[in-house]
Amino acid sequence: MTLDRSLIAGLPAFADLDGPGLDAVLARARSSRFPKDSEVFSQGGEAASFFLLLAGHIRVVRTSPEGHQVIARYINEGELFGIAVAMGRSTYPASAVAAVDCVVLTWPNAAWPDLQARVPSFAASAYQTIGSRLQDTQAQVMEMSTQQVEQRIAHALLRIVSQSGRKTEQGIEVDFPITRQDIAEMTGTTLHTVSRLLSAWEDEGLVKGGRQRVVVTNPHGLMVVAENRRRK
Repeated sequence: MTLDRSLIAGLPAFADLDGPGLDAVLARARSSRFPKDSEVFSQGGEAASFFLLLAGHIRVVRTSPEGHQVIARYINEGELFGIAVAMGRSTYPASAVAAVDCVVLTWPNAAWPDLQARVPSFAASAYQTIGSRLQDTQAQVMEMSTQQVEQRIAHALLRIVSQSGRKTEQGIEVDFPITRQDIAEMTGTTLHTVSRLLSAWEDEGLVKGGRQRVVVTNPHGLMVVAENRRRK
């Protein structure tokens, strides 16, 4: 089945291409649907393909040798992911799990050199993606090693709403279902601690919660918490 060029026509990674160019790129891709909580690929699996998220949100999960899960980041619509080939890796360093029902484009790794050579915007987008995710990883490592848990959770929420937030009458809402356990796995803490802090912040008017729902109602106030600038 031929994929419609409109699927990728508006994306920065393919800004250099005209209609026939878009068709050529899509000729080597296939579109797949992944139900919520299903894996697109698993940590340690053979990295034979790379991907672009057309619709939904992807949760990137790393599992330690001891079995502890950490949510490294979320992938948003229009982003490349699973680009192990760009880093010279033969296996995926983490698992990609559908946070909601997702639609994904998949290319075989054999298409990577040709896309890089023919589409400068694709190459630039891919390496910008790698650079920004390395920066995010370094920031998270620093937060884990130097910040108190309250700061880590505040930083994580601010990072999510800056990347995946939508404005509502109540504030900035995370644009996909997210649980308190998810936040705990992002920040290296416990469900109990996250629940306690979110409840306290809700009383202070910083956030508003619900079942798999988080709204940051006072971004500046939450930034004060993240930067440890509260008055003692």
